[in-house]
Amino acid sequence: MKNFTLLAALYFLFSVQATAQNDLIRRASCSDESIMKQADSVKKEFSKMGFVVVKEASMQMESEYEMAILVPLTEGSLYHFIFIGDASSKLYEVRMYDSDEKQVIYQKKRWGDVDGNVINFPFIPKLSEFYAIRPVQVNKSKKNLCGYVMLMKKVK
Repeated sequence: MKNFTLLAALYFLFSVQATAQNDLIRRASCSDESIMKQADSVKKEFSKMGFVVVKEASMQMESEYEMAILVPLTEGSLYHFIFIGDASSKLYEVRMYDSDEKQVIYQKKRWGDVDGNVINFPFIPKLSEFYAIRPVQVNKSKKNLCGYVMLMKKVK
């Protein structure tokens, strides 16, 4: 009877793990021609200044919900993070946190600002570790929005 109980417990444990792995939230990509044009323009300008793209992705976002992005950064390197949101959104924010969940960057733009739908900031990490970048945009007329993120690094 003991062996049956042990086998049943192991079966339950493995079936729960398999179900949990199948329920992973996958980030969906999106396509917005105006955002792609802006992204290409930003990449071109930053490459002239000696930056290379480390990571980039389009992502489907929901209004008023943060999208978490984890990135490993190297101590002392110069990075530039760029977020491009839907042009019709009214508010754009990006927060960056270190591995201790301490906020190290906060940027906010509104629809009427110059380059209002683009947030970019330089960052030089004091430690080599993972950082969480959390962009969000607010749009009352659209629920599903497109966003684009890029992480660029200065090459020597």
